Amino acid sequence: MENDEFSEALGIAPDAKIGAHHRHKTSFRGISTRQRLRILTASAVDQDFLDEICELKGLEQLTLEWPVTAASLAGLSALPGLRTLRIDSPRNVTDFTPITRISRLTRLDIENAKHLTELRWIRPLKDRLFALGIDGSINTTQKIESIDPLDGFAFEELTLTNVSVADKDLSPLINCRNLKKLRCAKSVSTFEGFMTLADARPDMACDWFSPEHWPGRKWRR
Repeated sequence: MENDEFSEALGIAPDAKIGAHHRHKTSFRGISTRQRLRILTASAVDQDFLDEICELKGLEQLTLEWPVTAASLAGLSALPGLRTLRIDSPRNVTDFTPITRISRLTRLDIENAKHLTELRWIRPLKDRLFALGIDGSINTTQKIESIDPLDGFAFEELTLTNVSVADKDLSPLINCRNLKKLRCAKSVSTFEGFMTLADARPDMACDWFSPEHWPGRKWRR
């Protein structure tokens, strides 16, 4: 009977490998029994919900959709097989370092993180990430001090959507030798910054490398 109640509340079958759940009060209770889950999308994630999610040792892909009210990400390091993590609007998280202890993580996307203004914490992932996204939301610009901590990262894809970088310096990306796709806001740098990166890395694709996006500006090589 208890399992039937869990099934009805969770909307996730006991043997499901893919699941989604939007929390309403304590409707998430019992999700830790879904040990066959490999892909999970969860929304309205408070701390108790996240702590129970972190008991799903087989998870490979986890999406925490808006709103995320949990304050601690510490439990994520207990997910040994997690490869892809997306967190949308973690309004109460001030410490992102537990993410660096997810040993098999290769894709990370953090959107609209109120307390994420610097990237030094992410350095331990330098040689592990294939793709990284640090993004703002439709209505909120993500403000970052500098992308200097990303110097030499091994990723192939970097997304900085609706992001403003205080120092406007893209030069650290010159040393990201595997980086092929840069998707970002125009506000990340200046015309000169984008053109300098384009000259240094002709193998990299970015919309802002095209002078047609900069009316009235001409790059002198």
